[in-house]
Amino acid sequence: MTADSSSGGFDYLIVGAGFAGSVLAERLASDGRRVLIVDRRPHIGGNAYDRYDDAGILIHPYGPHIFHTNSKDVFDYLSHFTQWRPYEHRVLASVDGQLLPIPINLDTVNRLYGLNLTSFQVEDFFASVAEKVEQVRTSEDVVVSKVGRDLYNKFFRGYTRKQWALDPSELDASVTARVPTRTNRDDRYFADTYQAMPLHGYTRMFENMLSSPNISVMLNTDYRDIVDFIPYRHMIYTGPVDAFFDYCYGKLPYRSLEFVHETHPREQFQPTGTVNYPNDYGYTRISEFKYITGQQHPQTSVVYEYPQAEGDPYYPVPRPENKELYRQYAALADARPDVTFVGRLATYQYYNMDQVVAQALATYRKLKDAPVQPEATPAG
Repeated sequence: MTADSSSGGFDYLIVGAGFAGSVLAERLASDGRRVLIVDRRPHIGGNAYDRYDDAGILIHPYGPHIFHTNSKDVFDYLSHFTQWRPYEHRVLASVDGQLLPIPINLDTVNRLYGLNLTSFQVEDFFASVAEKVEQVRTSEDVVVSKVGRDLYNKFFRGYTRKQWALDPSELDASVTARVPTRTNRDDRYFADTYQAMPLHGYTRMFENMLSSPNISVMLNTDYRDIVDFIPYRHMIYTGPVDAFFDYCYGKLPYRSLEFVHETHPREQFQPTGTVNYPNDYGYTRISEFKYITGQQHPQTSVVYEYPQAEGDPYYPVPRPENKELYRQYAALADARPDVTFVGRLATYQYYNMDQVVAQALATYRKLKDAPVQPEATPAG
């Protein structure tokens, strides 16, 4: 992954080797542009990076990353760099001593309450327990207006409080609006058209994406340490936007996660890929990787997720005051034509992987049509 930068440096300096940075690096390099991609971590792939643990099991160090999309363009693009293994993720929630399907569906209601409703009857059931909400503003409003207070308390309130350290009544409606409610027996967590996992893992896919001789990769490197010494024409920044501007308006609030990995000397640990624990324990969920990757192995590895306030930024906290703070940073970013800000952290958005790829592809089309700026002159 090296490029000859002796003839005038790089056309693009890309900060961050996750989905946003890697997609842009690949696209620009395919046009003959010279790209340097820099990441503070010791690996490419961002949070989607995967590796084999000491037992030889393919794990996701930053928690399970399940690929799903409705975009044929995104799926076709990534298919240039990986084969796929079809996979539909299923999640159970530990509630009242049972493991029940989530999102809530017909089986969830029947098994929880000892009923035998049909799809048509469960619609009436939801209508009978739903609370009337004049204006849906919060995450609590979203759920109680659809499935009522009891299901909200059993499946959503405790999980949300653990995840965000806020009551759902204090959070934007978007948090729980992501989880549907179904009147049939569909127990898939996602309903997207394309649901599959990279056959040989995400890291292999990223390696293929960054294999162009026009791409150089520097790991274990903070871009600030090299930005004044390496000539380039345009920066693409995928890191935290508040950090780029030295937190001049204060830090944008995020929730983080602690991941605790375990390997067990048996083939299976739990009955499905992920089990949620909305009401018990300090963790929110346990995921078992062999379901997700399809790997055959006599042992199995799992990860526990413990939400926390400090650590790597994972989830922007969706509250009006935080959106307003981001708008101040966005104004600064708009005033920097020499830098393109793209990705989850740079735009303070919770995007799925496919949404980041789509944003990066759209950004590439804009950059492709823009004239290349004169080379930035290093200060050192």
